[in-house]
Amino acid sequence: MKNKVAEFFDKYSINFNSIYGGSSSFFNNLINNHFRKAMKIRFIKTIEGCYPLNGKRIIDIGCGSGHYAITLAKNGAEYLYGIDFAQGMIDLAQKNAKQSGVYNKCKFDLVNFVSDPVNSTFDYAILMGFMDYIQEPKAVIEKALSITKSKVFLSFPVRGDILAWQRKLRYLNRCSLFFYNKKQIYNIFKGLSYKELTIERIGRDFFVTVKK
Repeated sequence: MKNKVAEFFDKYSINFNSIYGGSSSFFNNLINNHFRKAMKIRFIKTIEGCYPLNGKRIIDIGCGSGHYAITLAKNGAEYLYGIDFAQGMIDLAQKNAKQSGVYNKCKFDLVNFVSDPVNSTFDYAILMGFMDYIQEPKAVIEKALSITKSKVFLSFPVRGDILAWQRKLRYLNRCSLFFYNKKQIYNIFKGLSYKELTIERIGRDFFVTVKK
């Protein structure tokens, strides 16, 4: 049986695509510029953090519509593996990859990263907008580190931010959300194996880079 997060994103998949592309109307741009600023910044920082891309294998955990994977494939990455627990998102990502001409470099699968095995290793792992829905974050991060050779990129929603309250109301009875302060994030990483941890505040999110 699907969990609430998968059910929510199955229903949300059509509208989700417009966050990163699609409509360029004044209203859409106004919403994106004011309320999706953190999403744009974390996208740019992740893409930049993956360079140089030639020969790189990357996993996008909670890939959504495939925007990260498709952009990385178009800019030279060798192989992109996108996983999501919502079939609607997988269908959308596959459609977008075909339309972008990078379908041969991308694979998208219906996978629950929390419970399903991932038997490959990657240069980079991306978990953007994923930790928002994870009840046991340490186990997920440890798993991501175990399949990654170089860097893991994550976002954590900020606790107490005004947009956090707005999201809580919007998601009420749809699925659980989890918010963090910087100290909590540092505590999650205690005892895990990595070389360097960077936590940056970008609007409503913390952008986290972990170097192996």
